[in-house]
Amino acid sequence: MTIDHPSFGRIDGNRVIIFDTTLRDGEQSPGFSMNLTEKLRMAEALAELGVDVIEAGFPVASKGDFESVHQIASTVRGPVICALARSGGKNDIASAGEAIRPAERGRIHNFISTSPLHMKYKLRMEPETVLELITAGNMAARQFTDDVEWSAEDGSRTDPDFLCRCVEAAIKAGATTINIPDTVGYATPEDMARIFADLRARVPGADRVIFSAHNHNDLGLAVANTIASVSAGARQIECTINGIGERAGNAALEEIVMALRTRQDVLPYRNDIRTGNLLRVSRMLATITGFDVQPNKAIVGRNAFAHESGIHQDGVLKNAATYEIMTPESVGWTRSSLVLGKHSGRAAFRDKLKAMGYGDMDDAQLNDAFVRFKDLADRKKVVYDEDLAALVDDEARDHARIRFVSLEVEAGSKRPARAALVLEVDGEARDATVNGQGPVDAAFNAVRAIYPHDATLQLYSVGAVTEGSDAQARTTVRLEEDGKLVDGQGADSDTLVSAVRAYVHALNKLLVKRTRAEPEALMA
Repeated sequence: MTIDHPSFGRIDGNRVIIFDTTLRDGEQSPGFSMNLTEKLRMAEALAELGVDVIEAGFPVASKGDFESVHQIASTVRGPVICALARSGGKNDIASAGEAIRPAERGRIHNFISTSPLHMKYKLRMEPETVLELITAGNMAARQFTDDVEWSAEDGSRTDPDFLCRCVEAAIKAGATTINIPDTVGYATPEDMARIFADLRARVPGADRVIFSAHNHNDLGLAVANTIASVSAGARQIECTINGIGERAGNAALEEIVMALRTRQDVLPYRNDIRTGNLLRVSRMLATITGFDVQPNKAIVGRNAFAHESGIHQDGVLKNAATYEIMTPESVGWTRSSLVLGKHSGRAAFRDKLKAMGYGDMDDAQLNDAFVRFKDLADRKKVVYDEDLAALVDDEARDHARIRFVSLEVEAGSKRPARAALVLEVDGEARDATVNGQGPVDAAFNAVRAIYPHDATLQLYSVGAVTEGSDAQARTTVRLEEDGKLVDGQGADSDTLVSAVRAYVHALNKLLVKRTRAEPEALMA
């Protein structure tokens, strides 16, 4: 099976296109919003990772979404830059077309619901109207680019005969990629295999397009459903770093890619992902979103290659293949090692960061990180790679309008805690000295005194970066305002400073999210 594609040329049957939607579907996760600088940074990292398509956003949703897609299309080279649009949305297609105009290669991805449930209650449309909008949407998209994708929202719960009619209409109207999403994570692997096999066998022109799988993880089956889809003929995988996305998330890019690489005996398909970058990109996303992956997460969780059982440890020492089906190094893990000491210079510091995958820091970030490193080396007995990564990640966060400057706290069992905080707000230093029920409460009250807001604290979590009583603290803070959730992270050898850094990070993200709006509902 070979297909001629407008963006990729002739594609053989073993080639799988990796379509990353971290910046679009992934960013819709509660608390995971990113600003423009953070999206650009992630897009560059995804390009270096080797993804084929970056779905950069939903341009019609807001001015900020349009600008982020346009900027990514203007600056990121290598992957196809894709914009999402509704097949029948007012101005959707035109907005997407304008946003991707500067791209080296651009794609418009348009969609409409096709299941009986969605058509009746969400769209309030008859099937024939939906078919008309599929044709109109794809024909309009072809006016801007030859690379057009169409998705059947809630495709896994769509009547098979009607789904065939929809796909046929999309192909006739110019779609070159057909995506069948399991939008609510309802399907099983057998369901997805049947759907793709059915479409490829029954729809005229199916041999001229690429079929795509986009699976959600509500039942924990997203990766399994994706693998089943590929085995049944899908040749594009839609996925996200760390599996982030709405509700329970999407199929995780790192899990799919390593499954394809590890099980070549039954999955003889190839892709262009540079797997050694997987851990770095995963950690970058966690830093930007303020949301760590769980320890037992496959591939990128900190326990993924950890062995505690004596039997397992003995086996791994004799031959790693006894309990490891892939090497830690193949996805970017390295063994913990001591790093530079307090007498190390700036050049050595820069070289170490480059070796750890932080070569993209600008001079200002490097200088600030170096100052914090020297301070940490003075206070901490042993500095590990993990300490350095936490410090640099914290410094690399885009703090936008509000920046941490300094904190002094008085606390004890005999009197109320007192926090003296200095923040920089829009370039102006502001300070406040405030009491609280404890040191954390006092510090957070000081933030509110300097920058008044109505957000409520939903989560406050502290963990250690490494072992020992002198370990750096990594703090996560979740804020909620009018139903909008944001997570922020901070790291420092002082737990209270780490907490304030996390709160400030979350507050900056909330300021960005305030500008977001949902597009006008699509219905008849």
